[in-house]
Amino acid sequence: MTEKKKLIQKILNVFEAGAPECQYDKLVVYRDGIGRSKQITFGKHQTTEQGNLLTLIEMYVEREGSYSDDFVPYLELIGNTPLHEDEEFKNLLLSAAREDQIMRDTQDEFFDEVYWNPAMSWCERNQIQLSLSALVIYDSYIHSGQVLMFLRKRFIELPPSRGGDEKAWVSSYVNIRHQWLKYHSNRILRKTIYRTQTFINEIEKNNWNLDDLPIVANGVSVS
Repeated sequence: MTEKKKLIQKILNVFEAGAPECQYDKLVVYRDGIGRSKQITFGKHQTTEQGNLLTLIEMYVEREGSYSDDFVPYLELIGNTPLHEDEEFKNLLLSAAREDQIMRDTQDEFFDEVYWNPAMSWCERNQIQLSLSALVIYDSYIHSGQVLMFLRKRFIELPPSRGGDEKAWVSSYVNIRHQWLKYHSNRILRKTIYRTQTFINEIEKNNWNLDDLPIVANGVSVS
C-alpha cells in the first residue's frame, strides 16, 4: 500500500480541500456535529472540533510550535465548548498552518497516526491488498472514522480474511456506502457522494492498482 500512499492522499486532499496539494490551512464550519450542531473542521484531511482536533493541537503544543503557548488556553475548551464562532481561535489555527512548519509536520504525523495507520491495519487484518481497496478504506476512516459495521451488515460478501473475494467485498461496500450517503437524512452528507462515485468509476475501469492515471476525483484530475 505504501507505494501508492502519496496518490491516495492526493485524492483525499481533493475530497477534503478541493485540490491534490495539501492545504494545511483549510478551515470550514459545517453543521455536521452532534445533533446537527456547527463545528470547525480543520487541516489537510479535515479533522473535526468534536472529533480529533484536540489530539492534533495537543501534538502541536507538545512539539513546541511557534503558536503553542497561544493554544494552551484552548486545550480545555476544544470538544467541550463550541469554538466555531471564536474568531481568535480560528485565526490562530490559520496562522499556525500558514506560518509554522511544525504545524504542517504535525498534521502529517497526526493524520498518519490517527487515520492512515489504523486504516492500513484494518486492511492487513482483513487481507485487503489492492490499492483501490486501500483508498476506499482510508476514505472511510477519514470520512466516517471507521469501516462502518452497520453498512457491512447490509451485504453478504465476505472479506478475504473470511474466504471472500476482495474485489467483490470492496465493490459491495462502496455501493452500499454510496446509497447510504445519497439518501442520508443529513443533506450535508448527501453532497459527499462524489467520494463513492469516484470509487465506482475506478471499479468500472478495473483500476484496482490505481495505475490508470489520471484519476478524476470530484472533477479534479489526480496523477
